[in-house]
Amino acid sequence: MNQYVIAIDQGTTSSRAIIFDHNGAIVSSGQMEHEQIFPQAGWVEHRPAEIWNNTREVIGSALSKANLTRHDIAAVGITNQRETAVVWDKTTGEAVYNAIVWQDTRTQDIVDELAKEGGLERFKQKVGLPLATYFSGTKIKWILDNVDGARARAEAGDLIFGTTDSWVLWNLTGGVDGGVHVTDVTNASRTMFMDLETLQWDEEILGVFGVPASMLPAIRSSSEVYGTVHTSQLLREVPVAGILGDQQAATFGQAAFDAGEAKNTYGTGCFLIFNTGEEIVHSKNGLLTTVGYKLGEAAPHYALEGSIAVTGSLIQWLRDNLGMIRNAADVETLAAAVKDNGGVYFVPAFSGLFAPYWRSDARGAIVGLTRFANKNHIARAALE
Repeated sequence: MNQYVIAIDQGTTSSRAIIFDHNGAIVSSGQMEHEQIFPQAGWVEHRPAEIWNNTREVIGSALSKANLTRHDIAAVGITNQRETAVVWDKTTGEAVYNAIVWQDTRTQDIVDELAKEGGLERFKQKVGLPLATYFSGTKIKWILDNVDGARARAEAGDLIFGTTDSWVLWNLTGGVDGGVHVTDVTNASRTMFMDLETLQWDEEILGVFGVPASMLPAIRSSSEVYGTVHTSQLLREVPVAGILGDQQAATFGQAAFDAGEAKNTYGTGCFLIFNTGEEIVHSKNGLLTTVGYKLGEAAPHYALEGSIAVTGSLIQWLRDNLGMIRNAADVETLAAAVKDNGGVYFVPAFSGLFAPYWRSDARGAIVGLTRFANKNHIARAALE
């Protein structure tokens, strides 16, 4: 009897598959990191093919460790890094460019151009978001404007877009052989293209951005059967029945179902989400208005969100770029070797400053350095 569910977590630094039993306990998991690509300052990319291949491998790993098969799995759920944009050819299944990651700031010129009329909050009343490099919309426009032939192929109906939930779902359900092109309301609310009230793509905003509506996935609720896994996959014929952007999934997983309840996630970045119930609340203090979740035909729940781009990934930077530590956990040892930060402060604005400032032009800084400061103080400042 199928007593288990499998959750696919397609994250910023890795992809995971976790199998849960009927009581919600973890039975097994598989995890693989994917390459972080930095072509130039401010640019961050992932290879969509690597993400999909890793997703397949971690599913196999989780099933193998638990000694389970597709017959034991009742349903698949997907959660994902949210604003990261993938544009691919629906006839070949190949991406036309690397995925442009949510941390990427290359689209600042597009933001500036769009903000000339109406400022950074030009579309905020409708979509809940300021104009910023963070969201998917400007990333799609950049690909259409800068990849040879992409705009013509998109207007011909050959190219489609998705955040990584859509990319994984499309491939999982068959890809070029009938793959389902769908996203959920939480991911759609991070594109700059979805009207928060109607939960539909806004044709006027798409026109301003120059993005053909034919590229976009259908918007569905966070909990319904979108399709079944293709016969070529290990999980063949298992229904895919849930999609939530990672921070909304964390909020739901922490059981913050009702207005006034909140969670804060410490991961690649930090994200505080506050459930506002069925009411759309527009912040006057630099927070985002977003969709929290929508269960089937029930009314959507909305939320306010405070986002900080670089927190856990700062430790990764100390490891990979500076070589200060071998493993992420080593930062604790360095930090504990001093009683305080020695006056050193770290502003990790590698992707600009997110809430409440929304300054994509800001850059990281280490301040307060004297000859007294050493790597222990820098490690402590990074953790603080």
